[in-house]
Amino acid sequence: MQQTKTLAKIYDPKQVEDKWYQYWEENGYFHAEVDPDREPFCIVIPPPNVTGQLHMGHALDETYQDILIRWKRMQGYNAVWIPGTDHAGIATQARVEEHLRKTEGLTRHDLGREAFLERVWQWKEEYGDLIIKQLKKLGSSCDWDRERFTMDEGCSRAVREVFVRLYEKGLIYQGNYSVNWCPHCSTTLSDIEVDHEEVDGRLYYINYPFADGSGHIQIATTRPETLLGDTAIAVNPEDPRYQHLIGKKVIVPLVDRAVPVIADDYVDPSFGTGMVKITPAHDPNDFEIGLRHNLEQVVVIGLDAHMTKEAGKYSGLERYACRKLVIQDLEKLGLLAKVEEHVHAVGECYRCGTVIEPLVSKQWFVKMKPLAEPAIAAVKEGRIKFVPERFSKNYLNWMENIRDWCISRQLWWGHRIPVWYCQNCGEAFAALEDPVECRKCGSNKIEQDPDVLDTWFSSALWPFSTLGWPEQTPELEHFYPTSVLVTGFDIIPFWVARMIFMGLEFMGERPFDDVLIHGLVRDELGRKMSKSLGNGVDPLEVIEEYGADALRFNLVIGVAPGNDLRFIPEKVEAYRNFANKIWNAARFTLMNLTDFDAGQGMPDQDLSVADRWILSRYQHAVSEVTRHLERYDIGEGARVLYDFIWSELCDWYIELVKPRLYGKHGEKARYASQFTLWYVFRNTMQLLHPYMPFITEEIWQQLPLAGETIMLAPWPVEKELKDEAAETEMELLMAVITTIRTIRSEKQVPPGRKITAILQADAELGAILEANVHYLETLAGLASATIEAPGDKVERSIAAVTNGVEIYLPLADLVDLEAEAKRITNELARAKQELERVQAKLANPGFVSKAPEAVVAKEREKQELLTDTVAKLTALYQEIVRE
Repeated sequence: MQQTKTLAKIYDPKQVEDKWYQYWEENGYFHAEVDPDREPFCIVIPPPNVTGQLHMGHALDETYQDILIRWKRMQGYNAVWIPGTDHAGIATQARVEEHLRKTEGLTRHDLGREAFLERVWQWKEEYGDLIIKQLKKLGSSCDWDRERFTMDEGCSRAVREVFVRLYEKGLIYQGNYSVNWCPHCSTTLSDIEVDHEEVDGRLYYINYPFADGSGHIQIATTRPETLLGDTAIAVNPEDPRYQHLIGKKVIVPLVDRAVPVIADDYVDPSFGTGMVKITPAHDPNDFEIGLRHNLEQVVVIGLDAHMTKEAGKYSGLERYACRKLVIQDLEKLGLLAKVEEHVHAVGECYRCGTVIEPLVSKQWFVKMKPLAEPAIAAVKEGRIKFVPERFSKNYLNWMENIRDWCISRQLWWGHRIPVWYCQNCGEAFAALEDPVECRKCGSNKIEQDPDVLDTWFSSALWPFSTLGWPEQTPELEHFYPTSVLVTGFDIIPFWVARMIFMGLEFMGERPFDDVLIHGLVRDELGRKMSKSLGNGVDPLEVIEEYGADALRFNLVIGVAPGNDLRFIPEKVEAYRNFANKIWNAARFTLMNLTDFDAGQGMPDQDLSVADRWILSRYQHAVSEVTRHLERYDIGEGARVLYDFIWSELCDWYIELVKPRLYGKHGEKARYASQFTLWYVFRNTMQLLHPYMPFITEEIWQQLPLAGETIMLAPWPVEKELKDEAAETEMELLMAVITTIRTIRSEKQVPPGRKITAILQADAELGAILEANVHYLETLAGLASATIEAPGDKVERSIAAVTNGVEIYLPLADLVDLEAEAKRITNELARAKQELERVQAKLANPGFVSKAPEAVVAKEREKQELLTDTVAKLTALYQEIVRE
């Protein structure tokens, strides 16, 4: 790339970002080949939904990953970041079905399975690369040559292989089970696909008559419509109130079904009346109780959330309409004892928000206990580390209490379950390749299971399927296990846990060494961003306004691993200003390097204390940023960079070094400071590059001795640049300069007015001040500085003490004494007049006794403040007029 050696006057991200991304991509800088001689570093991207759009959570996730991969690439690792997208079964099918309905008035059933799937593939081809383009706008340096899709040929082959092996091992089975059913999406949901929301509901107390006519019992329920499917009443065997009822029979209201009273430990004696209705077909806990007691399963709510024929006269009613009618009928019969307001959790579909319906259904399951045990051990033994470590508790809690995983979904879009049923002999078998005949009887009358696999089944294989498994590819051998997984805490059970047990089962090795967990991006009020609240922020709009670098830096700075962050637009603007600060510093640097030859090397003997100081502080920044990145504290690394660049490099060093760069101290001094500025600025751009890749590349390319790309420049390492003496001296000088600047500001001294200063210090500090008096004069706006041993206080001056130095600034330099005395006299008169007025008011008994307490208290506060003001103005006046 041609070096222009100049930068535009104003930094415009639009003129920089697309240009450099295209350059990086065209030159293959993101790509990594297998290289046994280099240490690998591999990240697999959490695959976003193929038809999704970039949201702020993605932006945070990808920024973390890009920072790590760029850093490791610069450190010399064979770094690869494997991208890809997820087919997202429910979400994608729902999008296409909605599009069909709106544009053509058709359903998927109108088209048929094959034609509908063709439409979904078309949709995927048309919209599927949108999020990839958006990731590129963010600066993501993924190896796009290795881009994968969870339903591409290789991933599909891996899914088949895993399913068949688990099936043949007896770890995949089919059975009737209580599942979470979404009536809107028409599919089952795993437990972790159900969001539980607290709602204001009601608790209905219902009387169930004894079958023998001897009275009744009372139960409490939040779902009275399900009583139509009751097959028992349960009590806790330890509950003394009801032990005498165990074995008796009661009549279920409205359906006149006689059911037994049974004893089960599951029953909580403190809930309701301590007696609960058991509906095995419509509650997962009741289902388990039903299995233990061999109870009948009466299905009264269907897949469409309408009542079935088993519901009798309520058949065909929508479930909530049925509830209303059931309550009315119970009231008519005198069986509804009371109704209480009751807050309880309701399960909702994580995709559409519909209240789920627990139903007993024939589904496919993965037997989890044998797979969970080694996955638990891998974390407990430290072979996989969570950052922060506290999230390992979330993981272990989930895994140690895990239920079998329902993997079948009643969808058409996804990996179809590779099981075939023979219509001739009844054989069911799994196969890697689509069979043409029954493997048992040879009949060609075979049908494939209509269901598809849970989307997370294919995602669970991502760390090794993306590297070519089940083939033993060079990539798999070189890059697996991957180095770190970066993801949000909310998908630890969805995805992280499943990748761990699948990796251990099929690779015999953990899928990654570390799991870096980040929090959620919330709005400025701390609320989760959501469509319903309308508080989402489009990252692309932010990039359009402020640039990708500013957004990236804003998302990570100061945020500890695992913590949520609040997105505040004004903060992005602040980091756009940070980019502008860097840009202006770069322009200054380039303007002062026009005749600079870096090849001469560092002139150690000609370095000033400011040169030695900035080299030492740069060394500190290198050490700290590297240390923070090594422990995944990306936000703290950003903070170190911000403080070093803004304050130490730009605000201090560049100002300190100007006289030397302008040749006021000779050519040797000029070259020494040129070299220092070039060396520190260039290497600081390399240090900042993983965080702000675009602006750093643009600037770095203009600096002397630039190479192909900053992406391949070496990561700065620690050298012998630490200089404690220089840091001590500069700390003293900066403290004195800052103190004088503060006084000037307080006294409103115009920036152009030169003042004098008397500095009293011991011999050691005095020598440092004397040797560097030019810095004091330049940066503190001094006409002269007198350095002397500690002595008497200097009269008619403002005094301050810092770092062992007494500073005296003559008042005559700071203010026009005559004008200042007049100003203070007027101000003092106004203050005294107001004080007298307040004192008179407080001396009035009528005011004090009749006015509200708050008003009286406010006047007393005013009196106290005015008294203090009069005292200070009096003292200030006396100091000015003192002879």
